[in-house]
Amino acid sequence: MKTRRSAPRTPSTKSEGPVRARRSVKKPKSGAQNVKYPDIRRDLERQRAAILNDVGEVLAHRDDPAACPDVSDQASAEVDQNFSMRIRDRERKLLKKIDEALERMDATTYGTCERCGGDIPYKRLKARPVTTLCIECKTLQEQEEQARG
Repeated sequence: MKTRRSAPRTPSTKSEGPVRARRSVKKPKSGAQNVKYPDIRRDLERQRAAILNDVGEVLAHRDDPAACPDVSDQASAEVDQNFSMRIRDRERKLLKKIDEALERMDATTYGTCERCGGDIPYKRLKARPVTTLCIECKTLQEQEEQARG
């Protein structure tokens, strides 16, 4: 009977042990990530707010090229509008990358290379906060793209 009692206790004790260990490991990990990159999170949130603010201003002060009486003024206004649209498209793509980076921070996967799984150095994250690849993997990716043409 002692064997039977000790056998059930051992698995229950073992199952409780790893559960406790997992919980304690996860809490510091997420806390460490949030503590580790607060400046980068602030930078990303500021950049996101600035982009959204600029888009709001552009939409509010949109000029109609047809309102210009002169044909050359209309053409100039249209070129300006097309240029502005290209810039907005780039900002839209950047906004998407910022949102994805903030999601990775919330999921505690921020700062981990998507290709090799290694840590991305802080200096790289600070310089390019939306990056998903470490320097080595990014270099390999660029070389592969060049090889493809």
